[in-house]
Amino acid sequence: MRHYYITDRLRCREDVLDCIEANAREGVDWIQIREKDLASRALLELVQAALRRVETYGTRVFVNGRLDIALAARAHGVHLQSNAPPVSDLRRIVPAGFSIGVSTHTVDEVCRADREGADFAVFGPVFPTSAKHGPEPIPGLAGLRAACRAVDMPIAALGGVTTVRERACAAVGAAAVAGISMFQSARAGDEWTAVRE
Repeated sequence: MRHYYITDRLRCREDVLDCIEANAREGVDWIQIREKDLASRALLELVQAALRRVETYGTRVFVNGRLDIALAARAHGVHLQSNAPPVSDLRRIVPAGFSIGVSTHTVDEVCRADREGADFAVFGPVFPTSAKHGPEPIPGLAGLRAACRAVDMPIAALGGVTTVRERACAAVGAAAVAGISMFQSARAGDEWTAVRE
């Protein structure tokens, strides 16, 4: 089971770079820099600093929604929304080994991302979460199971995931769990720390 930390420096209890490094040191596999409010130059500098912080741990760094920043920083990949340009079109301009992930909310979106050549999909919300408000139905574990069965590429479960719920996600086929709180709150000494002990 891989662990995928999505940053939110405005909700982080410490400097986000310190949190990024601590999670990398503790075994987080993937980190997505998701700081949508930052200007381009500031985002580039943050991604470059994050890459320096994690380089000795083997953690891969992705940039949310900004292929230009990911390429300029020489990040490991980019994470795209489901309505982004097709991954197959982007493959022509990215270097070898560059990963492209896609946010998905339905099995159809997962299948489309897979057909277009995505390396992985983030699927959710799997559980109710205060971070998402709206009329859309929650896919739940049943939706996650269907998504995992539909494709061979790795699926990361997102939305309301805790270390207790992580086991349920793994049981239905998820290759990873993704989130903000379960990684940032760990700095206060709680559940993400507990799952490693």
